[in-house]
Amino acid sequence: MNASTRIVEFLKKRRVLTILSAIIVIAIAWSYNNNPVVTQAVLASALRHSTPIVLGALCGLICERSGIVNIGIEGQMLIAAFTSFLVSAFVGNLLLAVLVGILTGMIAGLLLAFMSVTLKVDQIIGGTVINILALGITGFFYQQGLAGGGKLPIIPLGPLADIPLLGRVLFTNPPITYSALILVFLVHFMLFHTRWGLRTRSVGEHPRAADTVGINVFLTRYINVIIAGGIGGLAGAFLSIESVGSFERAMTNGRGFVALAVMIFGKWTPLGAWGAGLLFGLTSAIQTQIQFGGITIPHQFVGMLPYIITIVVLAGFVGRSRPPAAEGVPYEKEG
Repeated sequence: MNASTRIVEFLKKRRVLTILSAIIVIAIAWSYNNNPVVTQAVLASALRHSTPIVLGALCGLICERSGIVNIGIEGQMLIAAFTSFLVSAFVGNLLLAVLVGILTGMIAGLLLAFMSVTLKVDQIIGGTVINILALGITGFFYQQGLAGGGKLPIIPLGPLADIPLLGRVLFTNPPITYSALILVFLVHFMLFHTRWGLRTRSVGEHPRAADTVGINVFLTRYINVIIAGGIGGLAGAFLSIESVGSFERAMTNGRGFVALAVMIFGKWTPLGAWGAGLLFGLTSAIQTQIQFGGITIPHQFVGMLPYIITIVVLAGFVGRSRPPAAEGVPYEKEG
């Protein structure tokens, strides 16, 4: 089978996605031709809206590829957003605030791994515990009116930032947005082209076979869930010190659960999750533009747009996705 035949077969299998992508590209080109300033603003906003969703999806993806269901992404993001904000407010060091957010997410990941791998608690319940715990802790300790300590700056990447359209969208962003873009490709490479990735996928698909060839299933799951927690913590830091520069109770606003939906739509692959996250981010940016445009539609209905599209897309594609075979199943070592 030659390359052109493979491309045709690929497009046939993903006909709806291909058509949807073509429509989006044509719409962007038409919009840019008519109003380049607004188009650049919407696309830049779409990328930033998608950043916490994509990071959360990568967090869930690494966990589930290891066989651990992570319903606690929402809680990991929320408590990391809170600790990042506290460090930013009281210490004033934004780099330290980001690192603390990542560390907080890793600690939450360690808790999930302990419940799921060691205690063999139902993983849905374990993730729910983290969500409730994060909501309770942040709600109890947060003092309304606490002044923010700062917000991560936008960093243009030299001449790349001057490229028409792409420069404003891809190369004029704050640090965590750049980090999310790098992590998508890094995780994809690591997951499908390294020994770590092979071991991760093996313990998520057939842990007993992995154990037979000498892979430590328990240790692999522990390490991966902790790493994934760090990525979820980075998503939380984005919300509090890169997106808004402050903290509000329950500020994640369901993004952790949307990240799970995005991960499923992306078929448990980093690039697929990134594409789904960009779609959600684009609809979020468009609904914001609609509200600013003064269209006389109740804002509650406009705000529903990203979630409705996510539901429609999942309804059309989730049935065609296959999760890792050992997902959610505690491993019992024989002997």
